[in-house]
Amino acid sequence: MFGSLFGGAPKDETPAVAVVRNITIGRQVRLDVLAWRRLTGAAFTLERDTLEITAQGLIRLDDGSHVHRFYTDDELMLQAVSQRADGSDADDFTLFRPWSSTYPTDWADTGAFRGRLSQPVWDEPGLARFDRFWYPDDDRVQPPVELWEAVYEERTARPVRHIKQTCMLYAREVPPEGQELLLALAMQPEGGDLTHEIMVGLPLLPAEFNA
Repeated sequence: MFGSLFGGAPKDETPAVAVVRNITIGRQVRLDVLAWRRLTGAAFTLERDTLEITAQGLIRLDDGSHVHRFYTDDELMLQAVSQRADGSDADDFTLFRPWSSTYPTDWADTGAFRGRLSQPVWDEPGLARFDRFWYPDDDRVQPPVELWEAVYEERTARPVRHIKQTCMLYAREVPPEGQELLLALAMQPEGGDLTHEIMVGLPLLPAEFNA
């Protein structure tokens, strides 16, 4: 009773985001640079082996799985997918860096970009051709994936923004025995402007990073 009257000991706040393989806001991730340096002709490059995580995103998919995204100030993104909300069973990891970001010029431009997201291949200036990773072995027009991401800058605070995304994932084989990814997105934060984003990345094995 007296504790409730006079404050008592402060209670620990419950984190709003998960810690996935020891990764969360305020921590460092160390990368094995051979993950990309061993690839021949890949567009993905990175001149450092450490990520300082300053923001974290969370997406809940319709199938019940969770996408955890970890961001640096220069918008590198480490992504993990798990079935459990706490990320303890995460087994799908990717690392992305921005390639381009543009504002649509008009509604026609917006429609054209969304149309490209439905195609089985992606041709981007300065990059090789990528094949659609989702809907494998299907060359028909398919609808892009739509989702909402909540972005946090503090583990125990509310999200600072919610972002609507319409996206498609593409991939290509890179020697020797590697893979490069391209994530194409139409993104619009609540109350913000629509942008068209292209990110290039690569899958990561659990042994290729640690925090």
